[in-house]
Amino acid sequence: MVGLVKGFKGWAITLLLMGLVISGCSTNTATNAEQTPATESAASGENTTETETEPATRVVQDEFGDVTIPVQPQRIAGIYVEDYLKALDITPVVQWYHPLWGVQDYLGLDVPQFDTTGSIEALLAYDPDLIIVDGGVDMEKYEMYSKVAPTYRLPESVLQDSNQILKTIADVVGKPEKGEEVATAFGAKVADAKAKLQEAVGDETVAVVRLNVNDDTLALFGVKNRFTGFIYSELGLTPHPLVSKMEEYQEILSEEAIPQLDADHLIIFPSNGEWSSPENKEALKVLDSKLWQSLPAVKNNQVYIMERAHWQSGAITANSMKIDDLLEKMTP
Repeated sequence: MVGLVKGFKGWAITLLLMGLVISGCSTNTATNAEQTPATESAASGENTTETETEPATRVVQDEFGDVTIPVQPQRIAGIYVEDYLKALDITPVVQWYHPLWGVQDYLGLDVPQFDTTGSIEALLAYDPDLIIVDGGVDMEKYEMYSKVAPTYRLPESVLQDSNQILKTIADVVGKPEKGEEVATAFGAKVADAKAKLQEAVGDETVAVVRLNVNDDTLALFGVKNRFTGFIYSELGLTPHPLVSKMEEYQEILSEEAIPQLDADHLIIFPSNGEWSSPENKEALKVLDSKLWQSLPAVKNNQVYIMERAHWQSGAITANSMKIDDLLEKMTP
């Protein structure tokens, strides 16, 4: 009897093991049936991640039409707009350079220089995945930049407003929240400066003049000037009548017109280099002329000597630095 029981137990164990084997085979068969061609290729060592690792793209509209750009660009060249990239905590792969103007020293960028008067193909060496350009680029140049990398040309509709440029670029580079943050902080700074300047100078008139060192002339900047117009439109300073009537961005003052520049406050900077640059010594003689010395602002010691680098830029960081200059020079 005992032998019969042992025999029965042996058969039971055998049947159980056979069931497990059959179950395992079924499971393996089901798993194999569910494998996709991609899974099989991966198992065989074939590269199947090419399309999966390609950067995501999107279509945006710039000045010249639709352009496909990376959703999260990593290597950006911002020709003439590096100021905005830095404000967004982005370091561009290059900074623009011009043989006459140099680079935007005030940004303190430690990146290679791209000569804007040279070959655009030179950008290929820096492998940008996105290029952003401003109004200085026409359709012909745009197409040349586009051969290097996807290129976004800022719309004409935003070029007069640094805040709009900032927000547009922030969206293009995939950082809209950062753009709003910077714009809000800048708006608060503008409001604070406007109140302080109003208290200090009230309705006294202001004019901005550039000393053109190449021909020893003076250029008067109008209220629509992209570099300095914001001191009137946003900071609330009162433009001198000559300035407020201007339709052009700037006009050369004839010697006869200099005495008419009887603004209460004058802001001046050189067109190239710095005030201490040896090549500017001859041009500086204009400021020793009797006509210049006869102006009310000169007599009242209300001429403010500014540096060219950020005063000849209308970008967000440059404008913030201009605010600092004005508060330092014009308020107690």
